[in-house]
Amino acid sequence: MAKKDDFIAEIQAGYTFSGASIVLGGAMLDAEAIHGLQIKVPLRTLNRHGLIAGATGTGKTKSLQVLAEQLSANGVPSLLMDVKGDLSGIAMPGNDHPKITERAGKIGVSWHPTGNSIEFLTLSGEKGARLRATVSEFGPVLFSRILGLNDTQGGVIAVVFKYCDDRGLPLLDLKDFKKVLQYLGNEGKAEIEAEFGQFSAATAGTILRKVVELEQQGAELFFGELSFDVKDLARIDENGRGVVSIVRLTDIQDRPKLFSTFMLQMLAEIYASFPEEGDMDQPKLCIFIDEAHLVFQEATSALMQQLEAIIKLIRSKGVGIYFITQNPADIPESILAQLGLKIQHSLRAFTAKDRKAIKLAAENYPITKYYQTEDLLTALGIGEAIVSVLNEKGIPTPLAHTLMRAPESRMDILTPTEIDHILNNSALARKYNQEIDRESAYEILTGKIAEVQEMQSEREQNAPASSRQEKETPGMLETIAKDPLARQIGRTVARELTRGLLGVFGLGGSTRRTAKKKTGWF
Repeated sequence: MAKKDDFIAEIQAGYTFSGASIVLGGAMLDAEAIHGLQIKVPLRTLNRHGLIAGATGTGKTKSLQVLAEQLSANGVPSLLMDVKGDLSGIAMPGNDHPKITERAGKIGVSWHPTGNSIEFLTLSGEKGARLRATVSEFGPVLFSRILGLNDTQGGVIAVVFKYCDDRGLPLLDLKDFKKVLQYLGNEGKAEIEAEFGQFSAATAGTILRKVVELEQQGAELFFGELSFDVKDLARIDENGRGVVSIVRLTDIQDRPKLFSTFMLQMLAEIYASFPEEGDMDQPKLCIFIDEAHLVFQEATSALMQQLEAIIKLIRSKGVGIYFITQNPADIPESILAQLGLKIQHSLRAFTAKDRKAIKLAAENYPITKYYQTEDLLTALGIGEAIVSVLNEKGIPTPLAHTLMRAPESRMDILTPTEIDHILNNSALARKYNQEIDRESAYEILTGKIAEVQEMQSEREQNAPASSRQEKETPGMLETIAKDPLARQIGRTVARELTRGLLGVFGLGGSTRRTAKKKTGWF
């Protein structure tokens, strides 16, 4: 009895907060839930990031769902990466069940079926408001990464971006980039080499083939206008609930590079766009990245350093980032160290490597005299987790074996009809699903090449032979740089904004603004 009393006292002291908080579930000791002993997380520390981990079928998705809907109830919008396609049910009220009522009673919470205001977003052919970004907004570093280029080829990409920035040539979509690359490898070769050194036609050809390969993966749907404004992610509905934005990613599971590069670009732009907030009573936006290992897959050391910096700094913008993955080992240690909230569901040990991973995972949690953490990790039931959060002073709370609360929204996917109904009433879909293809680098260069060729032809016809040999035709760069239309588009394509932070977008320049199945969880 003394052990139980000590445990209750420790948990009550560790999980009692002065400000607003979210109930995650109820504390358990010796595999039994203690009625009313709740495990909470303070809203003011939810910008300190987090981790939801566990083997397949242990309840990770439901924990994500609980967090997102409770954040929404407190007026905090969230962005969910739906890689498996099992998060859409958060839009509709859940269905009552005796096991849900029993679980709520053990935890000491009431359960009310509640839907949420949601927006569907898409990078590809899925239904939803289109997420687009211009090539210019991606910048040379991320654009090189998505193409899978080496350092030399990446240097050529940087030259192309610099060239377009200096000459006011908007790089909006992939055809713009291809046109500039083709020009610099042919008509403009002498001029670009005079300013930046040798420009290899073979390198340009390799890059061009990579761009074509990217187009064949459907990336042309992503690059272009109307460019997505990340501030549209931080919306509150008419009832004061935070809007839940779901990016539908089920059709790009075999294209992890597109997904991960998109995530890096979006995080960097959120950092660049959101104002500095300091300490807030609750976050402005929480981002949940499912299948998080895809973000770190094949990442270079330079990109890892940039991502680490973003994770460290973006919390000051009032933004919390949550990684959802099967094993904490999927997250680099430097990132894992930045995650304040940890919800660890059961892990499976089938091999010696699995057992080593479980032992390592146990070492990531506070030491406790009430559990053998390593053993508990493999004994957790479905819908149970070990939890540690940060208190309002930023200190980790005692480790707690937790019976997680049930989502109040539907624990199943929406029907196609329900998805269509949501999209038909979506302001974002109406805003971003319009096609825009205005004059940009492709049109400017095509027109100017034709214009100069015509001028050259006229001079050759009208001038004496000796004069034609002595005079030089004005360079294409000079013609474009002096053209008032080119200068105007360079100004109107976007506000002047340094591309991203910490070199993620590399060179400075102009950027935008012209654009599941049921489980046995219980």
